[in-house]
Amino acid sequence: MKNITILDYGAGNLKSVTNIFEFLNCKYTVTDKKQDIINAQKLIMPGQGHFGQFMEALDNKGLTRCLVEKINSGTPFLGICLGIQVLFEESEEAPGVKGLGIFPGKCKKFTEGKVPQIGWNRLQTTKNNSILTNDYVYFVNSYHVVPEDRGIISAYADYYTDFTAAVEHENIFALQFHPEKSGQVGYGFLRKWLERFD
Repeated sequence: MKNITILDYGAGNLKSVTNIFEFLNCKYTVTDKKQDIINAQKLIMPGQGHFGQFMEALDNKGLTRCLVEKINSGTPFLGICLGIQVLFEESEEAPGVKGLGIFPGKCKKFTEGKVPQIGWNRLQTTKNNSILTNDYVYFVNSYHVVPEDRGIISAYADYYTDFTAAVEHENIFALQFHPEKSGQVGYGFLRKWLERFD
């Protein structure tokens, strides 16, 4: 099984993510080192917090260009929560701050209901989906991605409006929800993702 590299950008839900890989008996490395990212066999980018602070942390660590090149190289990549949002060009949360720009599109804030959305919500998978199931998963988010290419969307969820819950494109999988907090459904997804790229 390929080793897993988990990006530590200085904040985020690292402990809950590493716990699940320990449960799955997988080898992993937590790092903020450029060379580790370059050498990664599988790369996971968990994140929570503020879009602008996330991108600033990547810039300060000299990881922004390296990450873009690594993701675009075909290395299996999984983004979680804020890790899906920064794949896009910009966010209403941080006007003027550029995301990684892997995909065209932006992040928008929910305009109805209690914000942030916190709790369980049901996925509605699309024909682009290859791993997810139409089950309930756990969300904590105030913003959601709006891809220009709707063909990359692998699942929606409904919070007063349909929003993108996951995207999938070649080597890239990214989730707005937290698989590590989604019980057996989340564990099941991560097992399939690991097997997919071994």
